[in-house]
Amino acid sequence: VSQTISIFAIAILLILIFGFGSGPKITVVVLFCFFPVALNTFSGLQSADPDLLSLLRAMGASSRQSWFKVRLPAAMPSFFAGVRIAATYSVVGAIFGEYITAQRGLGMFLKRSYGSFRLDQAYLAIILTAALSLLLVVLVNLIERLVLRWYYTTRRGAWRGPGIY
Repeated sequence: VSQTISIFAIAILLILIFGFGSGPKITVVVLFCFFPVALNTFSGLQSADPDLLSLLRAMGASSRQSWFKVRLPAAMPSFFAGVRIAATYSVVGAIFGEYITAQRGLGMFLKRSYGSFRLDQAYLAIILTAALSLLLVVLVNLIERLVLRWYYTTRRGAWRGPGIY
């Protein structure tokens, strides 16, 4: 529901509810980031190999064991894809929250730049936003490589192709 309503309307409503502190900014960022992570994780959970699930059931595994041995590992690449998307959205959400509510920060800097017709400063804020987003995506990629080392080593072996050892 929150994705169908304009974020401007939600942000103003959050300001009225939570005031001008950090609460509205954090809530806007959470609303921006929740759905990409949740939808990608749900998609990853559904992509678990049904043959592996059947094998575990035939071997007498509990549903908890099936969850941790098959479903969760299958969902992790999709989860990190959602986190990567959310990393870029989080910067935009935080700057938007600052733009609406703050007295300092990059959003307020952008607002003052527009108000004083300083397009050079506005471009600087946009470049900083892009750099922050890129930095967060690189950080998420590094964390993903560390956490899912098993995933990337098996994929690397599949890329070599048959006959090349």
